[in-house]
Amino acid sequence: MAPPQNIPLRGRGTADSRMHRFSRIEIEPDPEYIEQGISPRTRFYRDDTSTAIASNDSPDIPFEKSINPYRGCEHGCIYCYARPYHEYLNLSPGIDFETKIMIKKEAPALLKKELSHPKWKPQNISISGATDPYQPVERRLGLTRACLQVLVDFRNPFTIVTKNHLVTRDLDLFEEMARYQGVRVIISLTSLNSSLINRMEPRTSRPEKRLKAIRELSKAGIPVGVLVAPIIPGLNDDEIPALISEARNAGAQFGSYVVLRLPDAVSSLFSDWLEEHYPDRKKKILSRISSIRKGSLNDSRFGYRMSGTGAFSDQIRTLFRTSCLRYGLNQEAPELSADHFRRISYQMAFDF
Repeated sequence: MAPPQNIPLRGRGTADSRMHRFSRIEIEPDPEYIEQGISPRTRFYRDDTSTAIASNDSPDIPFEKSINPYRGCEHGCIYCYARPYHEYLNLSPGIDFETKIMIKKEAPALLKKELSHPKWKPQNISISGATDPYQPVERRLGLTRACLQVLVDFRNPFTIVTKNHLVTRDLDLFEEMARYQGVRVIISLTSLNSSLINRMEPRTSRPEKRLKAIRELSKAGIPVGVLVAPIIPGLNDDEIPALISEARNAGAQFGSYVVLRLPDAVSSLFSDWLEEHYPDRKKKILSRISSIRKGSLNDSRFGYRMSGTGAFSDQIRTLFRTSCLRYGLNQEAPELSADHFRRISYQMAFDF
């Protein structure tokens, strides 16, 4: 019997635990917990990865190297394109993605080793790319901060993308790297509607806290931008001007956007989420998504997957550009420099 779907759990993006594409077994959630809407506890597992730096060769992603201290994300964003990666761990891209988090405890030490290797070519490293580096457990473990400290020690440039105000905890490290033109921080802003955020991104910082983060970073002299993402046609696309205006007023210097992506299992998760929270708008939203994805809910082609095609895609692009012009927000992020990189021997590197 398939497990019940669309059951709201407090503080979670989804309760879905259906069998994934690689699984041969199926686990039913406890009926008592379902009836009470009780969320399973978040559990953390050691990820014994052998490398800290991941490589990317996608032509439409603005970085080649990234670090993700965590796999899975307690933020619970229903649309997260990283959810399908949990299937490779024999876990559900639904509730497991939010409650079974892999911790890369050796990431700082591995990063020191990789940066000190003679073959390392100094370049921008993205801190994220898959899951948020400042998700709730970071407050306790500090893995992201430890990795940042390594990058600062080596003076290797980095870019951070996050939805969490916790990023301001590391202002001291950002200020140090700003002296060498080595840091950019990008705050992802989805909506100014707290009710929508509560449902769609349940454990992220509220909109006002994200704007506060932009304000604090800007005041400290850190290059800070805004990522309006994901833009969901028929749900939050009408907020684009207000999002850019508020971000610019808070001190954002540059901005970009990404249209909703629904790869693999994320499409059904998102569709079920719409049925649960916005049943009256579901048909319209899915129709518009389909219209920018060549008739399906996802288009993975390079050059199109971030922005889509067609009339609605063109409207979003035009609205974003005109809003940036109106409020004086640059669309190009400042360049980072690797000129100040210094190679430190692994033996001498600071131990965390």
